[in-house]
Amino acid sequence: MTRHTLLASTGAALFLILSAAPLAAAAASVQTPAVQGLPYDARRGVFTFAAGLDASLPAVVQVTTLGQSRGPRSDGDPKPSQGGSGVIIDAANGIIVTNNHVIENGQKFTVDLSDGRLFDAVLIGADKATDIAVLKIEGTGLSQVQTVDSDTLRTGDLAFAVGYPLGLDQTLTMGVISGLNRSGMGDAIEDYIQTDAAVNSGNSGGPLLDSRGRLIGINTSILSGGMGGGNDGIAFAVPTRIMMFVVDQLRATGEVKRGQIGVALGSLTAERARDLGLNLVRGAVVYDAAPGSAAEAAGLRPGDVITRIQNRPVANAGSVQATVGIARPGATLPVVYLRDGREATASLTVQSSELEPVRVGRSAAMARGLTFRNSGDGAGAQITVVEGGSSAATAGIQAGDVVVSAGGASVTDMTALATALQAARGAVELTVTRDGERTMINLPG
Repeated sequence: MTRHTLLASTGAALFLILSAAPLAAAAASVQTPAVQGLPYDARRGVFTFAAGLDASLPAVVQVTTLGQSRGPRSDGDPKPSQGGSGVIIDAANGIIVTNNHVIENGQKFTVDLSDGRLFDAVLIGADKATDIAVLKIEGTGLSQVQTVDSDTLRTGDLAFAVGYPLGLDQTLTMGVISGLNRSGMGDAIEDYIQTDAAVNSGNSGGPLLDSRGRLIGINTSILSGGMGGGNDGIAFAVPTRIMMFVVDQLRATGEVKRGQIGVALGSLTAERARDLGLNLVRGAVVYDAAPGSAAEAAGLRPGDVITRIQNRPVANAGSVQATVGIARPGATLPVVYLRDGREATASLTVQSSELEPVRVGRSAAMARGLTFRNSGDGAGAQITVVEGGSSAATAGIQAGDVVVSAGGASVTDMTALATALQAARGAVELTVTRDGERTMINLPG
């Protein structure tokens, strides 16, 4: 079905709904807030969502980003380089939310209001991982949107996208929430709202509103199969659950600090599910848990399939990343996972993204670009992984080497090597055995 056919079908369906109500019934319902579930303006005799949206539309702004001209005759003044939309969420303080990609690489920013006023804006901060940025303007008589929890959304809810697309003035489009918890678009933290409300170039950073005009997300991207990159009826918005976490941190410190759990994940596919003997294709597969990580401490192992985290269903790896990505270090996240087809539970304590330089786990340790474990012959620590580009790789250490001394002290196991590397302030001399021969290697600090 083409986009034009879909629009025609939608219009026909709405006509049938409205015409099915006899005029007498409509007149009798003038005192009620809705007729057949739709808001009704008795004075004009029309069905409309305008009453709920009117208060929010003045809060939707146009954002212009100016950057340095690179032409041979540049006069040095910043020139308009890109633009998009934004929405005021705090009128008293002039706080505007938009997309990171709208303001990226900008030197100066301007904001146009729907009443014709133009303001210079200051960038408070931006977060590339969620594509959220915060601007601030100084002005009076500003409007703001009411923000609601995006976790209350359901597929099938009406949604309105507002912005300044394709060089047009403020534009409102309507659709429905066509999907939730979408990921795989390429950003680090993804838990998108999917909608079929028309979103085009220039809509980026604008609000996605519910039928009462309340903010539920920030429009960020579209999925287009056409050669021109136009709207094909699939657009994505960052939900307010993620947006507010990012905005609050950017306003407080100008940057976002998020935790991590030290786990490598992949989305559960039908092929992987068959390999694991599972009859489901929703979940996140654990590929590895880093030594000393929260995932290892919680008992997660390769092959486990996470199905719920923080009481939220896990659709794919992105679901876990989105939950962990807006959790502060120290927070506890309950998880439900499958191991050998049996359900189990655990608690993950989110760690700081600034990892300790030396980390010791149950069966392996990590330090200075090296992962190592106890040697199979009971003496020394065997190198299992050398991180590419690390100082250890440059020094010539190889996977399979067995470290038997560090800094002149004997190394009996992985803990002894970790202790020696922790104590060493700078470079440390290692004695390793390789192919039955001993080699001295200087490991930089």
